[in-house]
Amino acid sequence: MTTRTRLLDPAVGRALSAVSATAKKGLGDPALAELVVLRASQLNHCAFCLDMHLALAREYGVSERQLDLLAAWEEAEGVFDERERAALALTEAVTVLTGGTSQAFGSGGGFVPDEVYERAARHFDESRLAHLIGLVVAINNWNRVMVARRIPPGGYTP
Repeated sequence: MTTRTRLLDPAVGRALSAVSATAKKGLGDPALAELVVLRASQLNHCAFCLDMHLALAREYGVSERQLDLLAAWEEAEGVFDERERAALALTEAVTVLTGGTSQAFGSGGGFVPDEVYERAARHFDESRLAHLIGLVVAINNWNRVMVARRIPPGGYTP
């Protein structure tokens, strides 16, 4: 496997970094932000991003128990609070985009289920919800870039 180092223009990298930073800042909860980006990175199998964000999560005080059980958060009752669970459910729905329905387009895939969105909306005001969605979109972009470039874990130093 070769590392593909020239698939991302530096200006694109700066733009993606700016989106990520803005979304994290607007969410206002760095520990939750790291749980969100870690869950998306798990779903996208991005080893580089997992390695990087595990280090950041520890810096922000995310517990080892939460990190250990993140892949099974739905079954890990008592480990994640309701706000975290709502954010993780929305993260999965936006990352995978396979469920949900639309009255305009019928049932099928490609939509965030209303109940998932509404659950998150109960825990986040309009601005923080927009930043949460922006963060999920940003990490999905990064995951795809890093996987496409085949960047191995270990290159990030906090």
